[in-house]
Amino acid sequence: MFAGDKMRVRAIEKSDIDHVMKWVNNRTITQHLLAFTLPVSRLAEEKWVERAAIHGDADKFFAIETLQGEYLGNCGLHGIDGINRHCELGIVIGQEKFLGQGYGQDTIRVLLRVCFDVLNLNKVFLRVFSGNIRAIKCYENCGFKQVGRLKEHRFVDGAWNDEILMEVLRADYKQANS
Repeated sequence: MFAGDKMRVRAIEKSDIDHVMKWVNNRTITQHLLAFTLPVSRLAEEKWVERAAIHGDADKFFAIETLQGEYLGNCGLHGIDGINRHCELGIVIGQEKFLGQGYGQDTIRVLLRVCFDVLNLNKVFLRVFSGNIRAIKCYENCGFKQVGRLKEHRFVDGAWNDEILMEVLRADYKQANS
């Protein structure tokens, strides 16, 4: 378990399904995620959580909770590449009441610490849709820089959104956190 100032990440468990089902079909939460374009059944989510709980070396999935143990959402490190020393970061704060309160930023900082100080990676990248302004600001505050853009890559609620590629390098992370 890894903790930040406001939250901690822990292994995802079957008991998290009830929490996940509260947000997984909520468009306010999922409209900017790569998955969840269409409604998700409980059975599909149960199977996903089961697979995530026994993930392999290349993908690590976590639940996010407050320091008091209240479930917030999920996060993960995907495509962990030990040779090229990079991975993709993903995060969702699933409860609306916790949005905009710094939990996402705290979670990302914890994950970056894990990536650079525990896994010895050199780069962490992510993809975000241009309409997700809150997330872009959060990522930039955590040290991510925009490095690429796929124009009109995702159709969200009647409008095209670009997909932005962002990354943070180990050296930049270390310099900002020394």
